[in-house]
Amino acid sequence: MHGQDDGRSLDPSTGPRPGGPDPRGGAVDPRGGAPAPRDGVPGRRLDAADLGVDLGARATLVQFSSAFCAPCRATRRVLGEVARMVPGVAHVEIDAEARLELVRALGVLKTPTVLVLDAGGRVVRRGVGQPRKADVIAALGEAV
Repeated sequence: MHGQDDGRSLDPSTGPRPGGPDPRGGAVDPRGGAPAPRDGVPGRRLDAADLGVDLGARATLVQFSSAFCAPCRATRRVLGEVARMVPGVAHVEIDAEARLELVRALGVLKTPTVLVLDAGGRVVRRGVGQPRKADVIAALGEAV
């Protein structure tokens, strides 16, 4: 995703940076170790009760936004286009300020943050910042 500075991306070509977060969501040991486990990273499952809406039949794009976030509006547009284009994919936008308990549980630090869930609600990809449509579509490939 563009505009990010924390090393997380929906772009599968980006890898972990020593001393920074891993694109799969965990912190990377500065000496080059594996990602440290953390809630809100790939493998975590979310359901309709967590999100307040039903999951998509094939995948769900979960967007955490805030009221005065300009990139959030562009992200809403991109994710909405992809959800309309790919059958069985839902787009859910969550107001980060209204859902602080979920934001904290998932380790969301910036908006927009996007989670890609598979049909079972498992987080398969996470990104921060405004995504490119091609990166969202590629990330969906892991979910469907």
